[in-house]
Amino acid sequence: MPLASETLATSAIALAALVILGWGFYRARPFGRLGILAWLQSVALMLPWLAFFVLFAVGIYLNLAGILLVLALSTGLYIVLGNRLRAAARDLPPPIAPALPHPEASPEAESAAPEGAAIPIAPAPGQAPAQSVAIPAEDLKAIQGLFGIDTFFITETIPYQEGAILKGNLRGEPATIHTALNQKLQERLGDRYRLFLVEGPEERPTFVVLPSSADPKPTSLAQNIFAVGLMVATIATCFESAGLLQGFDLFTNPERYREALPIAAGLLSVLGLHEVGHQIMARKLNVKLSLPFFLPVWQIGSFGAFNRFESLLPNRQALCDIALAGPVVGGALSLLMLLVGLELSVPGSQFQIPSEFFQGSILVGTLAKLVMGAKLQESVVDIHPLVAIGWLGLAITAINLMPAGQLDGGRIVQAIYGRKTARRTTIGTVVVLALASFATPLALYWALVISFLVRDLERPALEELSEPDDARAALGLLVLFLMVATLLPLTPSLAGRLGIGG
Repeated sequence: MPLASETLATSAIALAALVILGWGFYRARPFGRLGILAWLQSVALMLPWLAFFVLFAVGIYLNLAGILLVLALSTGLYIVLGNRLRAAARDLPPPIAPALPHPEASPEAESAAPEGAAIPIAPAPGQAPAQSVAIPAEDLKAIQGLFGIDTFFITETIPYQEGAILKGNLRGEPATIHTALNQKLQERLGDRYRLFLVEGPEERPTFVVLPSSADPKPTSLAQNIFAVGLMVATIATCFESAGLLQGFDLFTNPERYREALPIAAGLLSVLGLHEVGHQIMARKLNVKLSLPFFLPVWQIGSFGAFNRFESLLPNRQALCDIALAGPVVGGALSLLMLLVGLELSVPGSQFQIPSEFFQGSILVGTLAKLVMGAKLQESVVDIHPLVAIGWLGLAITAINLMPAGQLDGGRIVQAIYGRKTARRTTIGTVVVLALASFATPLALYWALVISFLVRDLERPALEELSEPDDARAALGLLVLFLMVATLLPLTPSLAGRLGIGG
């Protein structure tokens, strides 16, 4: 019965994947060559993982070299298809500028205005005049004068908060146009205004102008003190967690802190390197990032940290780079410690754990099988302390990679796929965690953290239309896949086929 149910589940997952691919092809056909190339990119990323899962389910196991080869081929094909997609997009004919004057502008005003000058805005017949824009009239006129038929042809100006929305037609690459117009804005009006290029409600490029007073505010002194307090508490909980792993309570036996120091230092190094990665990348991109707000817990030391941007992001690529930097360096260190620890695990090592523990993670269980082999068939396995540190580090990294809100995973999804997809994955993550809370209280904890603390998406970047390049997209998908592989457990039957457990 377990084998039949597992075969049925595997078949259902394979069928669902094929349905998704077929639906994607159906949706891509109306867009012609561009749509098919974009669909092939998704196939390039999805098929290797689907094949790996199916082979794994039927008892065919790839070694580490085979897995890396499949990853390299998939990523290379994804990048090649992405280059062809961009080349095909460049070959498209440019949009034709409207020959008629703006419907809301008088013919006299249209003929008198030089190329690139602002077109006067008048209310449509039967409508009341729009409320005045908060931007002074002379500043608004200067801003409108930045635009022209060769960059962005303005068709409508709408008041928005303390600024204005400028609707129209874009005449070139979003990044190039935004850079040129933003430079002109700085030359004419200094640092008083910010120019955003975003996707409007009609899914068309739209410029938004806001005063610099609306920029993100720096973290207050009280918030910084709170962040330092959480940091101190996290150091304490990491020491306590290290003591619990060795079978004693450090708070009742403080004299044994030397015994807890190596493991606590390992946990803190993962947490610290993760945040240093964020900070270094943010500084490289001239983005201000707040101090990290750690989440201390007794069981594993910390659930990671979250931080906030104290300045505007230049584009989605910067959001992707900053979000990826922390998990990549922290996860790489955790993975290295795990692999070295597995290699150093011999009979008589410091820790002894039931082999069933390795069923708690697809990634860790698979790596342990590759390195330790038949040792995992014993009921109790001796492991090096680095295995515990690396495993906990991977778990902490994976938790922060959940695709929700302002977590690293949510920022990665927002950067690669946009705000609509990020909203959906946030809702989906909370729903999945709520369902999983029936099995573990940890899921309920994170559902509450996301719902009350980090559910909101990051504010739009100054240039929101350009997506990260294919290499970043592939890396983002890879770390999200590793997040799933770290958090999902092996089924008992699959673990039995791998030889994990007594």
